[in-house]
Amino acid sequence: MSSSTFFGQPRALANLFGVELWERFSFYGMQGILLIYLYYSAADGGLGIDQDTATSIVGAYGGAVYLSTILGAWVADRLLGSERVLFLSAVLVMLGHIALAVLPGLAGVGVGLVLIAVGSGGVKANATSLVGNLYSEHDERRDAGFSLFYLGINLGALAGPLLTGLLQTNAGFHYGFGLAAVGMAIGLVQYTLGRKRMPEAGREVPNPLPARGRPIAALVFAAAAAIVVLASVTGLLSADRLSNVVVALSAIAAVAYFVIILSSRQITAVERLRVVAFIPMFLASAAFWSLYQQQFTVVTIYSDERLDRGIGGWEMPVSWVQSINPVFIIVLSGVFAALWTRLGDRQPSSPIKFALGTTIMGVAFLLFLPLAGGGPNSTPLLALTGILLVFTVAELLLSPVGLSLSTKLAPHAFHTQMVALFFLSVALGTALSGTLAQFYSADDEVVYFGVLGAVAIVLGLALGAAARPISRLMGGVR
Repeated sequence: MSSSTFFGQPRALANLFGVELWERFSFYGMQGILLIYLYYSAADGGLGIDQDTATSIVGAYGGAVYLSTILGAWVADRLLGSERVLFLSAVLVMLGHIALAVLPGLAGVGVGLVLIAVGSGGVKANATSLVGNLYSEHDERRDAGFSLFYLGINLGALAGPLLTGLLQTNAGFHYGFGLAAVGMAIGLVQYTLGRKRMPEAGREVPNPLPARGRPIAALVFAAAAAIVVLASVTGLLSADRLSNVVVALSAIAAVAYFVIILSSRQITAVERLRVVAFIPMFLASAAFWSLYQQQFTVVTIYSDERLDRGIGGWEMPVSWVQSINPVFIIVLSGVFAALWTRLGDRQPSSPIKFALGTTIMGVAFLLFLPLAGGGPNSTPLLALTGILLVFTVAELLLSPVGLSLSTKLAPHAFHTQMVALFFLSVALGTALSGTLAQFYSADDEVVYFGVLGAVAIVLGLALGAAARPISRLMGGVR
């Protein structure tokens, strides 16, 4: 294990912290202005797409990012190893932002979002896997280390929307997308300089694909790409149905992955029970993200049309609202990391943390109810800030813990792919956020926020009730 020189954590965590910070800067910076770019009129620099179609595109793109973790994880586990895939994926992300910045109209959106989705999926799965490789199975620093890693994510998520939003407001959307490309380029340079410090385990290929299987794999990937292109050209894959398609693909992929892992002869009986224990937490995670990721769909529309963004006679950019949550993450992630470290083996089990996160996310949606039915500029900025604080508490109870848990429960032969399974729950939830957003109406907010909030609370309480039997299946992992 590496020497501890980065806030009491292995030194290599600093390099992973940095590349993820800049990748998230570019990701959230671009996403902060993506939805309004799609539905703003041409006179305002946008593409003038229908709002429901725009939310479907954003939900599908967000889901595709996490769905792409399957590809990134598979290539890492079977072909190249996590460290190489992380580097190559970051290059794809940078190229995608360049495409958005320089290609006009829907061509730039299509090429850019596909490259970013595939690249970000590879970055996310493999950066998380590499962080997990820094710790032994029972190292009590693990959750604290993931919380620090999560801090890096949110430093990038804070700065990205602020700076791209300013550029979009003062110079235009394509300048904002260009800044996202510059941020990813900085991250690549930083990561390249520190690649030698990466753990050797990250360069290993845990389950190498036999040479005879490689042509078959290439054929499958080519066929999948051809089907997507054909469906797009013929209109079967229309923009207004994109989020539904990604929901279906994510669900099918998740079921297939659980079946493949559970039926594999390469895992032990204990590993198999741990994978079974992950199933209810996968479902809770999907429900959580279907609400949380509406920051980029419903909450963005809400901020554009309902929120009073005036500050001393100046109106802040819509994208700045997406930097509120990262501020709270930065403030509170250290608190949570310290709390878990201090509690050690007395801290709540992972199922209880998941249950609390899902329940609190439901409560956050119910907090929109007193504000329902207002007109333009009717919601005070302080009120939405308070709701996003509750979003943050829920997130810190589930997201970094979920990343950590996926590495702890992972069978050796499926180490990175188990991380991809967690991200599949995020893919399913994120795509659902785009589908659900199409039911949102400013005239019917009580039903929308009330029903979704109540469902999340019920699911969280059910998971809490099942926490003990789930913990027994986890075979000593907390």
